[in-house]
Amino acid sequence: MDFLNAHLLSITFWSPFVACLILLIVPPERKTLSRMIALVAALITLCTATALCLGYDGARGGFQFVENYEWLPGLPVRYLLGVDGISLSMVLLTAIIITAGVFASWTLENRSKEFLTLLMFLVTGVFGVFVSLDLFFLFLFYEIAVLPMYLLIGVWGTGPKEYSAMKLTLYLMLGSALILTGILVLQYLHPSQSLDLSELSRGTSIAFETQRLLFLAFYIGFGVLAGIWPFHTWSPDGHASAPTAVSMLHAGVLMKLGAYGVLRMCVGVLPDAAREMMPLVAVIAAINIVYGAFSAMGQKDLKYVIAYSSVSHMGVVMLGIAAMNAVSINGAVMQMFSHGIMTGLFFALVGLVYEKTHIRDITQMGGLARQMPGIAIAFVVGGLASFGLPLTSGFIAEYLVFFGSFQTFPFVTAVALTGIVITAAYVLRVVQKVFLGPMPDRWRGTPDASRTEWVALSSLAALLIIVGVVPGPLTELINTGIRNLGVQL
Repeated sequence: MDFLNAHLLSITFWSPFVACLILLIVPPERKTLSRMIALVAALITLCTATALCLGYDGARGGFQFVENYEWLPGLPVRYLLGVDGISLSMVLLTAIIITAGVFASWTLENRSKEFLTLLMFLVTGVFGVFVSLDLFFLFLFYEIAVLPMYLLIGVWGTGPKEYSAMKLTLYLMLGSALILTGILVLQYLHPSQSLDLSELSRGTSIAFETQRLLFLAFYIGFGVLAGIWPFHTWSPDGHASAPTAVSMLHAGVLMKLGAYGVLRMCVGVLPDAAREMMPLVAVIAAINIVYGAFSAMGQKDLKYVIAYSSVSHMGVVMLGIAAMNAVSINGAVMQMFSHGIMTGLFFALVGLVYEKTHIRDITQMGGLARQMPGIAIAFVVGGLASFGLPLTSGFIAEYLVFFGSFQTFPFVTAVALTGIVITAAYVLRVVQKVFLGPMPDRWRGTPDASRTEWVALSSLAALLIIVGVVPGPLTELINTGIRNLGVQL
């Protein structure tokens, strides 16, 4: 037991990789066995992530469950893991989304073994980013999280999948190049050439002009993955072409890697440059919110509606980070968690509607609630959380972000608030076009969600309400991480 407790972080993010290796030797025709292996790995991560949350000492705060081993003798690269309240909430989010994603892709028949192998590899990278305290490993796992997307979209996607996969990869490689450049410069200029994130967060003697350039490198590098305007255009195409489970992970977790990187590197390591540059970040975040919401309003393709809504919601996250106070950053991380669950639910629902009707054009739908009452109810729950209705997780997240950012950027926040109204309009438009009104005869006999699909839908929808009704445990957990950043604010 002592060994397990001391290596919970390693167990969490290596479990999907072990599943990956096992899946490689499973015969392709054993599809149920492949699914069970992926499900067991996902459930292990869910159990260990829950154990980490329960075992985290909130009173002590800071990075806990630390594992520190030498990896490259003679070089400052160490196998250094640890989590605080911010990264722990993201680890829990990832475990929830991958478990729901495995259930949502249970009926996938086309090369399911290869699909699940790549999915587990991708999740290994996502977990690795959130638990790494060494920048070398953080970048390594960032690349592991990003690269499988090309194959997952290019092989299992729909529509112009090759174009979308290539566009996504080129954009994210541009971001990776900027991040790697920033890390190398940061290491070169640091007196001890340290790659230890917690040591770098304690202060730097780097000249302010250089800090400003490093800030831009990390903001644009990580911001591309977060979908910041004008580098967001890969995101809607990628979301629309990706298969269901990949869309869930893509919007639910991968975009959070970008916001997490901005928070850790720009705010945590370069706070002086951040104070000067954050007004620009806030303006771009407001553009994200309003532009993304208007774009979602004008879409006919159901996946594009959800994709542009993600651009808008990630703007809320970036606005909370830009305000750089404890309330807004708590709201930003809360929004990352809430949006991860909400968009995971949305893309699971869109995938089910497409699988059963074979169309995504909302102008050709209507009345589906009569044939799919369960899917319709789950969509409405997600929609309510999307525009921040009280007693849903979206409400408390957006309230904290806008309350905190109003103290720093009142005019920009007032502009950004219009996004809530537009969001409510496009969510209600989708509900009316897809689920309400007269039902065409061609939809008669269309089935509702199956038993395994219901596991994913009901758990995600329930979480949106539970977190909205009882937000205290999550906000307290996040607060412990903000105290870790607090010396820089």
